[in-house]
Amino acid sequence: MVQRVIATAAALELIDQLKAEHGSELIFHQSGGCCDNSAANCYLPTDLTIGPYDVHLGEIGGVPFYISASQYEYWKHTQLIIDVVAGTGGTFSLEGGTGKAFLTRSRLFDDDEMAEVEAEDRARGR
Repeated sequence: MVQRVIATAAALELIDQLKAEHGSELIFHQSGGCCDNSAANCYLPTDLTIGPYDVHLGEIGGVPFYISASQYEYWKHTQLIIDVVAGTGGTFSLEGGTGKAFLTRSRLFDDDEMAEVEAEDRARGR
């Protein structure tokens, strides 16, 4: 199975820090709103409602990762790589104030991976 989203060691370390501070129940969401779509935002489950038009890409650090359907259409040919950079963090994201910020990088799927992604999407009715 193709991993649609993965995290760097730095991102996993920050996720662990946020779990220790806020509890183990966290979620990630990448939407088409602010932050020029380059930042995945981390939330408490009570701070964001996951809806029927959100796509579950997988988990990073044991935390579910969702993307809006419109953004999925844009990014579905890539593997999202969640990394961390120095910065203030997202306005709404839990890492704000840590001096670190999540950043989404990507790489194109190869032909075999893309065929697997397309088959999975067909099976899920996407």
